[in-house]
Amino acid sequence: MGEMDDIIKEFLIESTEGLDQLDRDFVELEKAPNSKDLLASIFRSVHTIKGTGGILGFEKLGAVAHVGESMLSRMRDRKLSLNPRVTTALLSLVDALRKMLSSIEMIGTEGDGDYSDVVTAVTLILDGSPDAAVSPNSAAPAQGAAASENPGSGNGASAPKTPQETVAGAPGKGLPDKEVSTMVPDAIPMQSEKPDALASSTIRVDVGLLDKVMNLVGELVLARNQVLQFTTTTKDTTFLRTAQRLNLITTELQEGVMKTRMQPIGNVWNKFPRVVRDLALGCGKQVQLDVDGADTELDKTIIEAIKDPLTHLVRNAVDHGIESPEQRKQAGKPPEGRLSLRAFHEGGQVNIEISDDGAGIDIDRVKRKAVERGTITSDHAARMSDREATNLIFLPGLTTAERVTNVSGRGVGMDVVKTNIEKIGGMVDVQSAAGHGTTLKIKIPLTLAIIPALIVTSGKERFAIPQVSLLELVRLEGPDAIASIEDIGGAPVYRLRGNLLPLVDLNRELRLPASSTEGGSAQIVNIVVLQADDRQFGLIVDEINDTEEIVVKPLGKQLKGLACFAGATIMGDGQVALILDVLGIAQMANVVAELRSRAVNERTAKNAESAGSRDTWLLFTVGENGRMATRLSSVSRLEEIPVNQIERSGDSEVVQYRQHIMRLIRISTLLNRPSRTQDAEKVQVIVFAQGESYIGLVVDEIVDIVEQQISLERCGQHAGVSGSAVIQQRVTDVLDLDMIIAGSGMKSAMSAPQGV
Repeated sequence: MGEMDDIIKEFLIESTEGLDQLDRDFVELEKAPNSKDLLASIFRSVHTIKGTGGILGFEKLGAVAHVGESMLSRMRDRKLSLNPRVTTALLSLVDALRKMLSSIEMIGTEGDGDYSDVVTAVTLILDGSPDAAVSPNSAAPAQGAAASENPGSGNGASAPKTPQETVAGAPGKGLPDKEVSTMVPDAIPMQSEKPDALASSTIRVDVGLLDKVMNLVGELVLARNQVLQFTTTTKDTTFLRTAQRLNLITTELQEGVMKTRMQPIGNVWNKFPRVVRDLALGCGKQVQLDVDGADTELDKTIIEAIKDPLTHLVRNAVDHGIESPEQRKQAGKPPEGRLSLRAFHEGGQVNIEISDDGAGIDIDRVKRKAVERGTITSDHAARMSDREATNLIFLPGLTTAERVTNVSGRGVGMDVVKTNIEKIGGMVDVQSAAGHGTTLKIKIPLTLAIIPALIVTSGKERFAIPQVSLLELVRLEGPDAIASIEDIGGAPVYRLRGNLLPLVDLNRELRLPASSTEGGSAQIVNIVVLQADDRQFGLIVDEINDTEEIVVKPLGKQLKGLACFAGATIMGDGQVALILDVLGIAQMANVVAELRSRAVNERTAKNAESAGSRDTWLLFTVGENGRMATRLSSVSRLEEIPVNQIERSGDSEVVQYRQHIMRLIRISTLLNRPSRTQDAEKVQVIVFAQGESYIGLVVDEIVDIVEQQISLERCGQHAGVSGSAVIQQRVTDVLDLDMIIAGSGMKSAMSAPQGV
């Protein structure tokens, strides 16, 4: 269905509901003819139908609604009183509108019906003619049967009406269904005769009710998590099956409810063509708007939260960014500027980009304005990088406009945009090139209700970290674990695959008691690598627990000022865990400070110069001294699975994994190498995604992740091995994943998902 078809469908649904409301309002209006609220409600309904119908090109419908609107306007202004004749005219008008809407739904046009008698009758009432009457068949339901026997009107319009013109109401409004079909064989069936009518196939639900249902589903998810806590300690097969069924149903219910709240971002973008056109004309500019990804869906609460910020950014791009046609010609550009809106899903988030090909941000002017306002000193401005200077536009009260207009110049806007986006867990980044344009990038979560999170323990307290910010986990063990953390510019950093990663100790930042991880002479350091804004940093925690879906609960007003927390959740054991705000932690720890960023970037740049083109490899062992590697880009997840959860299906080992049956391949068996973990209680599994299904490779031990450029050599024919290379100064076999899957007969089996 095209975009116009969707708009017409929505128009028909809203208009049909509006007419149903009119029927109810008319009944109430007869009881209280002087009610201002009822008259205003009726006027708004007719006005909406007229306005939208006119925009969509339904002229006949607009003309009929227009005269009704005029009469209602006269009644609202107390210039016309309600009487039986006026009521009859209004009801006939509603019936005419309903018939035209039904025709639009059936054939796409208002049909060939002649509604001049309705228009004439209403016009005569407006003119004050005492002889004004309405076609009786269009009158109130009680008069319909008698009126059908006398189709003439009392206004001198003596031309006889055809059967098509005579019946203006729906079946049941004056004539039985059989009589209507006899008199009007080609009449368009009304809504009540069509079980698949648009108004019947959709239902409008109050957002508050949806929020309540969502909260109940959230509570169900918490209850599900608590039940699943017991599945690890019980051997009752009946209970385990019931818990598994509960888990499956809860997950499907959660997905279904969340889909009811999802809306395409096009609902917000639909108004931008008009906004851009009007603003461009007002500014004397020519602007072409390009839209990509309008069908990208977000939660309704997110849609509402970003509506105003996006509108401001679009207006800002037209007013500030794009130059006048004369200036563009002087700069060698086409006179018409381009403004692009793009939305897409990536990494569990929605990315929105607003780009223009205008003059870009004048960094010197931004610095000058900031110095004039006393926000920064002249020395600070001179030391600022271009990126830091560009971000000054988000300071409250800062504007580069030379004069105040009805669009901009008051210094209110960009700071509010940034604040509102960050309130919903998003982030805003601006990139600008002088003379070439500006791009604003917004990253926001899909939903705020239920999110996947990593659960960690630090200072004997549990915390949840949203997975959208999680990049990887690093575990340092042994006596050299602490020594591997370096100090640059007074800040701790860790060399991760040649790049320096700034570190933040969660215990220190939150002033929690440090817990010892010493085991004899060995020490353990757990690092959670996170993405904050466009910077990476490592969060040191005491213990990494597990991943699970959590229900986000807002913080009370006493805690809303704490930038390091984004909310709270209830764990499976009933205890409360705080949700960390990754960007807030980064800002509090100052990991994006100029000094640290400069030191890290300088060292990273030096490493990058000699690195060349590199691949990232996952290292693991199979058998005695058997080192192997596979490209990390092909790996979906790394899992540790208890042996007692492994089952058999035919000749294959399988495990229930994410509501699918995942087949396991033991690399040691495939390569005919003795395994060192035959008696272990848990096995380490490398999970690869195959469409919507998974395949798991069982290995002895997952060793490391390295970034290195390798030279692959064939040192002999080995099934499942594509060659050997030197990685970390040791000879390592490179896994041939395609050969392993083909050799185990998995390719055909993995072609379709296997539900549990």
